[in-house]
Amino acid sequence: MLIKMKTVSGSIPSYETAGAAGMDLRADIAGSVTIRAGERALIPTGISIALPQGYEAQVRARSGLALKYGIGLVNGTGTIDSDYRGEISVPIINWGGEDFVINNGDRIAQMIVSRYERVEWEPVAELPDTERGEKGFGHTGV
Repeated sequence: MLIKMKTVSGSIPSYETAGAAGMDLRADIAGSVTIRAGERALIPTGISIALPQGYEAQVRARSGLALKYGIGLVNGTGTIDSDYRGEISVPIINWGGEDFVINNGDRIAQMIVSRYERVEWEPVAELPDTERGEKGFGHTGV
């Protein structure tokens, strides 16, 4: 699939390996940004995209940054809608115990483009039965 992308100074998102599902997003900043332990920062990427209707882009944390440094996304997973045309920025949080420095060009998140369905709701008095039923958190054990 070919997706239109505009960049002023940002890097084109790229797959780092042949089997990668997510494309790496890179910081587009002047110099560096230090995110202190417990703090948040919005990091620009320097790119904008035009997704076709019926598609979204999901912005996710990089697992290596999460494990090694406690770096994640403030909103868990971010959604870029098909009608958004602004610059993609990544809301990063430092859950780690030490300051974390982001430099221009650093890989800060990953982005996955996926198809979605819009739904209509049908209010009903009861839902169909399943084997699981209403069993929720922890119902299958450890």
